[in-house]
Amino acid sequence: MVPISLINQASRLKLSKKIVKQRYLYLMLVPGFIWAILFSYGPMLGLYMAFVDYKPTLGNFWSTFLNSEFVGFQWFTLFFAGDDFLLIMRNTLVSSMLTIGIGFLVPILIAVALNEVRSASFKRIVQTASYMPYFISWVIAANIFVTLLSADGVVNELLKLLGLTKESVLFLQEGKYFWGIVAGANTWKEMGYSSIIYLAAIASINPELYEAAKVDGATRVKQIFHITLPLLKPTIVILLILAVGNIVNTGFDQYFLLGNSLNRDYSDVIDTYSFRYGIQNGMFSYASAVGLFKSVVAFIMVLGVNSLARRMNNNSLF
Repeated sequence: MVPISLINQASRLKLSKKIVKQRYLYLMLVPGFIWAILFSYGPMLGLYMAFVDYKPTLGNFWSTFLNSEFVGFQWFTLFFAGDDFLLIMRNTLVSSMLTIGIGFLVPILIAVALNEVRSASFKRIVQTASYMPYFISWVIAANIFVTLLSADGVVNELLKLLGLTKESVLFLQEGKYFWGIVAGANTWKEMGYSSIIYLAAIASINPELYEAAKVDGATRVKQIFHITLPLLKPTIVILLILAVGNIVNTGFDQYFLLGNSLNRDYSDVIDTYSFRYGIQNGMFSYASAVGLFKSVVAFIMVLGVNSLARRMNNNSLF
């Protein structure tokens, strides 16, 4: 019987030879590791701020930060017991679920529809037009929606022309419209870029399956429902897990730019709430606690949805 020490030594030797042979590939990983350490793991030291009473001073930051009074879960308790907690969570969850419901379905429909288009030039035009909004900053995108939805904007003029309303609707001044507006804005901005993933997955489907379906007399609609969508299922499940994991991470830009004092009861989410208390009010520890709570909830939801997906259809992230 071969000793375990010899097996381990052979494995280490084999690994070292592999590293030397592929040294240039491993060198290409170095910038990624450095970036992750500096911008992903390094800032996690700041999580300690959520458990102390940090008060910024003109002196050395680290000295002030590390010597701040430890208060434990005081800021979390303040957040959970506050009057704003239920309102903030309602806005965050409802807005995110509405965005996921619309924004998750539309890219799939776009990808399936484009796959059925036979004109290559038309397909390229639609693809380019659909994913161009992704590269527009939220500052510009928000101004586009503010202009379109203003009292004398295109949307109100169209509603009047069709006889659906006699007076201008103040979309961004009435909170009841805000969730739908943000969901539509998010979908418009992300749908083209997200559809690229589904188009790539469709392109990997064996064309012989479609040929066999044609021989059996299946229409194009039946091919979509019996070949395309079932084979897209693993991709859909993985992206759904990621989307649900971000259900409390609604984003900041769109809510901050489209929100105002008149619709704050509907536009104030966790990100804008922590910004207002942390940056504008100077309650850095409180804002850190709110941000940490959001991250923990997102992590738990990813684990939960991933486990559920693995049990239901054996498709999961890990």
